[in-house]
Amino acid sequence: MLDRSMAPFRNLGGWLQEHAAPVAASAQEHHGEAAAAGEHAEEWGTEVMMHHVVDSNIWEFKPFGEIHLPEFPPLPFEIAGHPIDLSITKHVLFLMFATVLTIVTMFLAARSTERLEEGEKAPGGLLNGIEAFYLYLRDDVVMANIGRGGERFVPLVITFFFFILYANLLGLIPFGATATGNIMVTAALAIIALVVIETAGFIALGPLGYAKTVFFLPPGLPGPLKPVTLLIMAPVELIAKFSKIMALAIRLFANMTAGHFVILAFMGLILTYGSMVGQGIFGTTVGAATILGSMGLALFVMMLEIFIALLQAYIFAMLVSVFIGLIRHAH
Repeated sequence: MLDRSMAPFRNLGGWLQEHAAPVAASAQEHHGEAAAAGEHAEEWGTEVMMHHVVDSNIWEFKPFGEIHLPEFPPLPFEIAGHPIDLSITKHVLFLMFATVLTIVTMFLAARSTERLEEGEKAPGGLLNGIEAFYLYLRDDVVMANIGRGGERFVPLVITFFFFILYANLLGLIPFGATATGNIMVTAALAIIALVVIETAGFIALGPLGYAKTVFFLPPGLPGPLKPVTLLIMAPVELIAKFSKIMALAIRLFANMTAGHFVILAFMGLILTYGSMVGQGIFGTTVGAATILGSMGLALFVMMLEIFIALLQAYIFAMLVSVFIGLIRHAH
């Protein structure tokens, strides 16, 4: 009797199992695709983008492999509690590449200039372009901002320009790394500029004149106000010396790093929404539009990055020349 009364429920359960199973399987399949897409989207996040920007002891050639760069034991002494590690990293390696390219460029420029002075035929092609850059930087950047005596700073400023330019451009090639996207690299360049600027001012002005660049008193200031003015303005002038150099380092670092993050973000959109292709008409449309749009924007930013690489090298060289000229003719 009990078995006969439960028969309709058994039949209902069998019908539900027979007809609901495909629906559940389809829902599970769509859920798995969505989860896979979400998981793939999570793979491309801040950590992945940082991995492409930060320094490393491994030079990657994905999908072809990687090279482990030489690592050396730290030096037996420390600075401010930090060990001194002279191991070759990816950024150090590309700084070496930039150095070699700069040396070759300067050698070719000097050689073409000597030939021109000896009455030989003017160089053409690449050498002509290098010479044009050299002459423009010498005449319209260094000499125009420093003035008389500026010829002694021409080699340094032009070396700054070409070294930074090559370091910027090397990060835009496949498997490359932008060493100027490392704040330690730009800070080292800024410290070199600071030493040159302050030394040039000290030599041009003498000890007393250089002291006035920090302890400056406007002419005609009443006697009682002089101590107050020195107490307020001396720290400001001292901070200004370092803030200008910090601006050099941060400007170069921020511009080169920001451009890479923008490009990587557009690449991430391709990976995130590309998985929607094949998931119905709407998903395919959105995925294809996102892929094409992201590729176009990434290409535009890449072209813009080439211009920014040249612009930032020029700005660094220009500002160093301006700062040298200002301190040599201070007050």
